[in-house]
Amino acid sequence: MILASQSPRRLELIASLGITPQVIPADIDESRKPNETPLALVKRLAQEKAIAVCRHLMSDAQAAEKNNEIVIAADTIVWTKDGTVFGKPKDPEDAKRMLRELSGKTHFVSTGVALRRFKAFASSSPKGAPSVIAVSFVQTTEVTFYQLSEDEIAAYVASGETSDKAGAYGIQGQGRFLVQEIKGDYENVVGLPVSLLARELVKFTGNHNYLECALEGHAS
Repeated sequence: MILASQSPRRLELIASLGITPQVIPADIDESRKPNETPLALVKRLAQEKAIAVCRHLMSDAQAAEKNNEIVIAADTIVWTKDGTVFGKPKDPEDAKRMLRELSGKTHFVSTGVALRRFKAFASSSPKGAPSVIAVSFVQTTEVTFYQLSEDEIAAYVASGETSDKAGAYGIQGQGRFLVQEIKGDYENVVGLPVSLLARELVKFTGNHNYLECALEGHAS
């Protein structure tokens, strides 16, 4: 199993399924296309990350050893009803701007996940991506913030937690104190909807161990 992400949060979440993946981060252009909806964006980015890792594996001298490996890629975005997407803040002032915009309002957190089975000996597609068996899905959670004061925003930004988080907050850390209500999958907001992922892996592989391991609460 290969995780196309170096996020420690995703690595920790996927470990709950009894998976200790090899980590191969994907380097892609995450720019939004004109008129692209948030859901289309996050699904495409997950798919492109998985494709990038498969291409990397194809160029590896040991590609044959990775044959049939499953690549898991994910991307998480924060967005609002008007279609505005909040990525990672550029600096502390940008983080403050994002938190002001999210303050006292409801927003959405969507994670796109792509699963691809790498085939070392398959022919390439017309676009140059290795031929693979693939599936992708998106999970969305609704989050409502309390009305935040300028002092609260400044204090949270000073914690240093905002710099590498989409939407400038981490719900698993001090950012939980910003949240008034959540509707949906909590771990999806953290960065990976593992409950849904476990079920998709069962369908994708026919192996029930992923879900059974999670339910038993220990690695297989």
